[in-house]
Amino acid sequence: MTVQELIVQLLTLNPDAEVHFAYNYGDHWHTQVAPKVEEVSMGIVQYSDYHGMDRLMDEDDMNEDEGDFEGTRSAVIIS
Repeated sequence: MTVQELIVQLLTLNPDAEVHFAYNYGDHWHTQVAPKVEEVSMGIVQYSDYHGMDRLMDEDDMNEDEGDFEGTRSAVIIS
C-alpha cells in the first residue's frame, strides 16, 4: 500500500475515529489484538528470509561497517 492509497481509504472514514493496528498475538487461540497507534514515522525496512516479511532496520543494522543495505527501502511506519 502506498501513502496515497492509504489517504484515499482514510478519507472515507470518520475523522474522529481512533486508529489501531491489528496483528495475531501468537497465542494458542490465535487472538487478534489491536493496540492504539501512537506514532507515524519514516523508517528503513528490508526483507527478511527468516521472518518471511519485511523487518524494520534499527541503528545497529545501519552501522556502516556491518550493515547490509541491499534491498532496503524507506517506508511509513505506523506503531
